[in-house]
Amino acid sequence: MNRVTLAITAFFGTALILYWQVQSKRGNEEIAIDASLKPDYIADNLRSVDYNEQGLVNSRVTATHMEHFDEANMTYFTQPIYLVYPDEGQAQWRLQSTMGTLNKKSGKVILENNVIIDAISPEEPIQTIKTSYLELDLNTMIMTSDREIYITGNDFIIEGLGLFGDLNAQKVELISKVRGTYATN
Repeated sequence: MNRVTLAITAFFGTALILYWQVQSKRGNEEIAIDASLKPDYIADNLRSVDYNEQGLVNSRVTATHMEHFDEANMTYFTQPIYLVYPDEGQAQWRLQSTMGTLNKKSGKVILENNVIIDAISPEEPIQTIKTSYLELDLNTMIMTSDREIYITGNDFIIEGLGLFGDLNAQKVELISKVRGTYATN
């Protein structure tokens, strides 16, 4: 063997060793990251009830899939449906969406993608609220959104940008760009 052959062999050998070290490090990092992303609890076809300090039902949730992460105190839902019980103690609103997140520590629910809020009672003036994003504080029953809002009710349709709603006070307010149509029967 001459010097050129030895140099080429040494060069490719070094390159192979360095490549192997990088790949083994990358594999170890991926394993560590994946382990930290695993949920502590998983449930399919979930049904859950949350009670307030007085022992009354605060909310009920059903979902097709749920993943809970203890360390982050977060729960992720697929196809969640929330029934919320404001101060009066009766379910008055049904909230549903494609995806949902619950921060148990703060009591805040975030609903995303095809959010629909339906009144349980047909006598409610507002029957349906639709948006793409909604935040609900289960402790105060305050819901907010900064997205397009579509409200339908008995004989009216309202569109706007942004929402503030107090479910305990039975008050819903659109923030800006409000347009409405009223029709009598």
